[in-house]
Amino acid sequence: MIRILLGDDHRIVREGIKQILADALDLCVIGEAQSGTEVLETVRKLGGKAGLDLVLLDIAMPGGDGLEVLQTLRHEYPALPVLMLSTYPEKQFAVRCLKLGAGGYLNKSADPDDMVAAVRRVAGGGVYVTPATAEALAGAVRPAAHNAGSAMGGMDALSHREYQVFRLLISGQTVGQIGAQLKLAANTVSTYRARILQKTGAKNDVELALLAERNTRNVPNH
Repeated sequence: MIRILLGDDHRIVREGIKQILADALDLCVIGEAQSGTEVLETVRKLGGKAGLDLVLLDIAMPGGDGLEVLQTLRHEYPALPVLMLSTYPEKQFAVRCLKLGAGGYLNKSADPDDMVAAVRRVAGGGVYVTPATAEALAGAVRPAAHNAGSAMGGMDALSHREYQVFRLLISGQTVGQIGAQLKLAANTVSTYRARILQKTGAKNDVELALLAERNTRNVPNH
């Protein structure tokens, strides 16, 4: 029996995923969490790998986003497999998640059979890669010269914290709001914003949003 902790802040999503997994007799959701903090607390309470076989983790959650939680889990429980879930296309997050130690990246709109297959593969210690993720990985390992001067290459160069700030900027949040959410001083957020603009070649937040939109549109259809 594969014991699963499901971390997602939307109850309707959790219920849908549980229904999909319930159809597989070897899969069992033994815990749920609605925030990054709750995910970590539950994993610790269960004893990590001793009480769990897989964490199914949403990227966008309150109380520490999925990427931060993933980093903490990799540090505290390196043997515990984590499968990332998101509504974002693979081209935006898959490579970053895999680099941080996730065993796979799955879009929430994935076919139920694919979700079950991904859970089984990652829980067994494997890596689950969709065709779209494979495409994103191929782009990430091209020679740096190929991406030189390109906005997409600049996005790949963003640090984890810069990428967090980037996501919040394109969602329309102000420097002050971002600082409050990430517990950073406003001038620190402004510094990150300046680095993001420099690395991507964008002149302002509007161009950053357009860059993100183009990135989404360019995801291949598989």
